[in-house]
Amino acid sequence: MTAEPTVLPDFDLTTMYLGLPLRSPLVASSGPLTARLDSLRALEQAGIAAVVLPSLFEEQVEHEDMQAAGLGDLGADSNPEATSYFPDLAVHESVVDRYLRHVEEAKAVLSIPVLASLNGESPGGWVRYARLLEIAGADALELNLYGIAADIDVTGREVEDEQMMLVALVRESISIPLAVKIGPYYSALGNQAARFVEAGADGLVLFNRFYQPDIDPQTRKVAPALVLSSSAELRLPLRWTAILSGRVEASLAVSTGVHTGADAARCLLAGADVAMMTSALLENGPDHVATVEHELVEWAVASGFESVAQLRGSVSQRHVADPSAFERANYMAALTGFTNSFG
Repeated sequence: MTAEPTVLPDFDLTTMYLGLPLRSPLVASSGPLTARLDSLRALEQAGIAAVVLPSLFEEQVEHEDMQAAGLGDLGADSNPEATSYFPDLAVHESVVDRYLRHVEEAKAVLSIPVLASLNGESPGGWVRYARLLEIAGADALELNLYGIAADIDVTGREVEDEQMMLVALVRESISIPLAVKIGPYYSALGNQAARFVEAGADGLVLFNRFYQPDIDPQTRKVAPALVLSSSAELRLPLRWTAILSGRVEASLAVSTGVHTGADAARCLLAGADVAMMTSALLENGPDHVATVEHELVEWAVASGFESVAQLRGSVSQRHVADPSAFERANYMAALTGFTNSFG
């Protein structure tokens, strides 16, 4: 039986993200649970405020197109009258078709905002699929800038300029709100974040969690490795959320390491509009949303807050007594504290 979210009557959980009004700051980020209608329904029943669907990767589309082209050539050198050699491609549902259908079906069964996610490879792909996702009914679009700059001849500035151009192209092609999910690996992250906003991003999602491949010493092959996040990973997005809060005209979302109500509270205190979860929901199931919400509300009321709006950003870099705590000074404080722990 699905647990009902517990909301204390004297605390206002509502927030805004990308201009969309949400019943709470808890959002399900892109992941396996948002890929199925049954788990999407369960998430909404547990109190999730919005969902981000899994990313549509342009590479998937291209790979499938190549396979379809190969099937079309099947039997090309055979008897021209033997038409049964050719597969019936008319009934084939492509990756794009399935994704668009998922957007449409999610919108039909949910009353909360549904955000589509897109990871493109070419400028044309970004724009084409972004338009299709808007037409399918997505309430907003999250651009997933997931890519490794492995070409040693390409400079960091070239990568940053190309990404900014892609954001600008997509912004020009759609009318729904646009979020950009970025990684932390920029030489001047604050500047690049501001450039994304200038290019048209309505929100920033901090951060993209890059999965690292492993090497199997027995087979000497590169093997995929998936490790779920922990609350300890929340510190990096917290730092940058606190630094960017009030300095960029965009919504901010934290998307790594949110597992508990205390984690969600830390996100809001740093200045985030929403806290996004995937790993915690995979580990504990959709009902965990209600648990996190209850923990968040209990802490907020006990701390004297009356609303999310009141506590949001109250511990951002702009509002703390010692702003340097979010920068290098914190490094020395941590080392000193660790040394002193040994007496």
